[in-house]
Amino acid sequence: MVFQGFGEVAEQLRRSTVQITSDRRGQGSGIIIKSDGVIVTNAHVAGGAKLSVQLWDGSSFPARLERRSTRRDLAVLSIPTTYLTPATMGNSDDLRVGELVIAVGNPFGFVGAVTTGIVHAVGRRPGLGPTKWIHTDAQLAPGNSGGPLADAHGNVVGVNTMIAEGMGLAVPANTVARLLSGELEQAPLGVVLQPTVVRTGDREQLGLALLEVLPGSAAEYASLRRGDILTGIEGRAFGSLDDLEGALEGRGERVLHLQFIRDDPGKVRTANLLLGASRLTAA
Repeated sequence: MVFQGFGEVAEQLRRSTVQITSDRRGQGSGIIIKSDGVIVTNAHVAGGAKLSVQLWDGSSFPARLERRSTRRDLAVLSIPTTYLTPATMGNSDDLRVGELVIAVGNPFGFVGAVTTGIVHAVGRRPGLGPTKWIHTDAQLAPGNSGGPLADAHGNVVGVNTMIAEGMGLAVPANTVARLLSGELEQAPLGVVLQPTVVRTGDREQLGLALLEVLPGSAAEYASLRRGDILTGIEGRAFGSLDDLEGALEGRGERVLHLQFIRDDPGKVRTANLLLGASRLTAA
């Protein structure tokens, strides 16, 4: 009885799944969530400066990045068209271990590929920060990222994101809902970062080296510059990149105090970032 109407469910999901092409990241997948051209995908899929979306019927449109959370690896895109077939979003909190799930995507450029699996767990995964994941044995491959993970009724319960030790990981649909509501909105810092190890005093710790500071960005207004190494926030040393990503989430005008070193490893400075405003100061 579980597979009754499976073909219809799979076809509906395929019509709501798109192929996303990036000038930097190659190809991935996305999910139509509104008929007027709103699409959700992974942040790493939408990492390029130029994005295009191809629908199930082969038509293609330029895409604009509307919202992004690198911490949750989610992004919202829009394309200039209407009358699309949106997916039905489900409640991922209702998902249970052992349930059948369906994944749709474009692995290796093969458009609209369908695979099935079983939910093995829902929760955090060691080494991947505080984010909750849906763990399944659905067979995923490069190109599936950003595509839908749905229950047996075709309700999208997650966004397929990565493979870890043979298991497919998906961001829960309820996290997508939080992003769309603005709850997970992330203030842009405007930098390109690379994790590194720095010595402050008599100990080593994680640092985030600034490889690039974008013109007009919050980081530039705070007088941060290429070569600086971020070491902490609000007086607390970084344990992971997730510490910075989490601090950037939120709405409204606020100040973040970033610790960094420049030239002299023994001298820790503080940059005062006024987020949500056009002017920042540094100390």
